[in-house]
Amino acid sequence: MANADHTPTVTLLVIAWRMRATIGDALRSALAQTYPCEVIVSDDSSGDGTLDAAREVLSGYPNAANVQLRSTTRNLGLCAHLNELAHLARGEILVCLSGDDVAYPQRVQRLAEAFMRHPQAQLIGSAVDDIDAKGNAIARRVRGLPECVDQRWFLRRGKLVTVLGASMAFRRKLLTSLPPLQGTVEDNMLSLRAALLGECRCLQEPLLAYRLHGGNLNAWMFDRSGHDYAAYERRHRRVIAMYRDIAADQRRCVAARDDLPRERKDLGLQLAAMYELEAEMRESILDRPRSQWLSPLWRGLRHPGLRRKSAERTLKLLLPRRWFGRSIKA
Repeated sequence: MANADHTPTVTLLVIAWRMRATIGDALRSALAQTYPCEVIVSDDSSGDGTLDAAREVLSGYPNAANVQLRSTTRNLGLCAHLNELAHLARGEILVCLSGDDVAYPQRVQRLAEAFMRHPQAQLIGSAVDDIDAKGNAIARRVRGLPECVDQRWFLRRGKLVTVLGASMAFRRKLLTSLPPLQGTVEDNMLSLRAALLGECRCLQEPLLAYRLHGGNLNAWMFDRSGHDYAAYERRHRRVIAMYRDIAADQRRCVAARDDLPRERKDLGLQLAAMYELEAEMRESILDRPRSQWLSPLWRGLRHPGLRRKSAERTLKLLLPRRWFGRSIKA
């Protein structure tokens, strides 16, 4: 059991895929941290020179001998990449740093101190400062959540948002003592795992610069660059698959932990059902006759966390499908 007198060991994971142009900034920020930590720089078989660019940066640092530079043997995707790294890392706390972001020097220190103050915390994120592809400031102190969120908060929240993956630090056991992550996007799965086992927290201080560009995973997942039905359908198919992955992950985690209090397990299953219902509503609008939209929409209207989206979708009953993506967007 963690306690407030225990100084946690930390592994800083610099995770990259096709980030040759930005890996230098990320890596220099990792080496500038004020808290002693293991650093693992891992490229997910980019094939674009990212690994060579990282090696070049490390060659100029006298303390780089303590940095592990590696690549996966084949492209794994983010979730499987994290599973692999969790078994390589020695730290009990894993701090994630994307190879296109920049950590402020005090980031690991602040996160480690927060884990010491809150022994029940399983995952701690933070607000961030948004920057553009060239590193110019866009917005400060954004993308944060309340200081402490629990399962009930996630059930009530209307946008299915969780801690931003780019800002996360979490106990390694969220990966090593629970079933492996399966899917494309890690944010929601890890946040719900943390709430299932203990506390999920978010520092209000921005601890990194979060780079926005066309290659962001979230930008791809929720791509709104197209304004026709085809683009609308592509986006929704991706999101449907993601929400079903999240629900399945939460169900696997609940089943794996018989030692948890019944209330936590019940709330975990309710969260899984909420994500499944959200996926069903989206799929109904894409594939089913309108008469078959009514049941999932009605269940959504009765769910506190899905009411707003469900109300918006009921208006689509009056519109031809070809208008979706150009008019009301769910």
